[in-house]
Amino acid sequence: MTDSSYSRSLPPVQRALDRLADLAIWTAAGALLGLVVVQGWQVFTRYVLNDSPSWTEPVTLLLLSTAMSLGAAAGVHTNRHFGFFLLAERFPPAGRRALEALRALVMAAIGAVLAGWSSVLLLDGLDIKMAGARMPQSINYLPLAVGGALMAVFALYRVWRAVHPLSIEGES
Repeated sequence: MTDSSYSRSLPPVQRALDRLADLAIWTAAGALLGLVVVQGWQVFTRYVLNDSPSWTEPVTLLLLSTAMSLGAAAGVHTNRHFGFFLLAERFPPAGRRALEALRALVMAAIGAVLAGWSSVLLLDGLDIKMAGARMPQSINYLPLAVGGALMAVFALYRVWRAVHPLSIEGES
């Protein structure tokens, strides 16, 4: 089966979540690229111009938080995260699905808590200005809230898939 026919055989929700994960990965990659540019500018202005800008550290922290949060969420979607995979191999298929559902539920809970409390902290500090940059003090919680929400959504879909496995044409 070719990749395009496999993609067409996936449910629309799976395809939408795949696109969302791809967007998260591209955004995280862009944040990493931005981080390199900002840090490069910081080094240049500090050691060549002897005049460091004050905005580079807060922007770097925001970009790092963005890359980490969205990268982690994409890792949940693609199942490239820490897990006890060897333990699951010892169980029969029904036991594996149960462990997958339990693992995904734990990830969904962690993502939901991260999203919820990050949102609270984000909203709490929106009116406080950050030193060195024209951004709210709490802006660093925005990527954590978005990443946590994506983790929860991706993990809940993994729960659904563990309970209702995909059947791919040609597989027995």
